[in-house]
This record gives sequence, structure tokens and C-alpha cells, in this order.
Amino acid sequence: MKIRTIAFLIVTHCAVGGLGFGAGIYMLPILTAPPAPSEEEIKAMSSQAKYTAQFRRDLVDSDTLHWGEGTVSIGSESIVLMGKLAPGPDYKLYLSPEFVETEADFNRLKSTMVRVGDVKTFENFVVKVPAGTDPSDYTSVIIWCEAFSQFITSAKYQ
Repeated sequence: MKIRTIAFLIVTHCAVGGLGFGAGIYMLPILTAPPAPSEEEIKAMSSQAKYTAQFRRDLVDSDTLHWGEGTVSIGSESIVLMGKLAPGPDYKLYLSPEFVETEADFNRLKSTMVRVGDVKTFENFVVKVPAGTDPSDYTSVIIWCEAFSQFITSAKYQ
């Protein structure tokens, strides 16, 4: 075989392997996600919320692969989304004293935030608020990908 052919095969095989790896990282959270809560469950829990806000796709650091949309309801016992998030691994829900829409702002303010819990579904979710955490002490809710330090979405509720 010619060196040119061997080099071409190495490059194409590495490219296909890289694409497969990337597709696996994207698809694995979707395949392993638990069932999303039903609309009835979401509506029942949303009715107990003290605040509501909107996740929007048009935030500064949201993009084609990192976004959220829908109505988020914040109560003293749970935070509920009726909407969708871009699929991804290791999503965390934070409460912040300031609205942020960039990774830089998130990292700057992370020490003032409280991590509420894991987001494991990408269409509708319910995250329990830990005991001792009062959402009234914060103004915004943020979804952050911990594994890749990636901003997903946020909403200001007060």
C-alpha cells in the first residue's frame, strides 16, 4: 500500500471514530434518562409554586446544543419545568442571587449560588429543593452542565 493510502485510511478512520464518540456523548444521556414526569404531575406541582419564569433559547451563551425553553415554577419544596432542555450529561440546577446568561458570569458568581440538585430528564423535570434552602433568597434559576462547564439556560423569577 502506498503511504498516501495509509495516511488517508488513518485520517478517515480517526474522523469516523471521533464522530462516533461525539454522537455517543450526545446520545447516552438521552438513552439513560429516566421517564419524564407527566403533565398532570407537573401541573399539580406547579400550582404550589410561589414564582414562575421562562427559560428562553435566545440567551447570550445558549446555542444550538445548549438551550432550554419552557415555564419553570419555583416553590419552597420543588422546582418544576414544563418544557424542554437540550440533552446533555451531568446537568445541575442552581439558584443564584443574580441573573446570569454567560459561562463567565456563572463562574464569577458560583460561590454565591446554591446547587439545588440534578436534572435527569430533558422534557419536563421536578427537582426537590433541599431542606434549609429558601428560593426567596435568590432571584434566578440556572441549568449548568457540570461535566463540561457549559451554560445551558437561566431564568429570572424575581
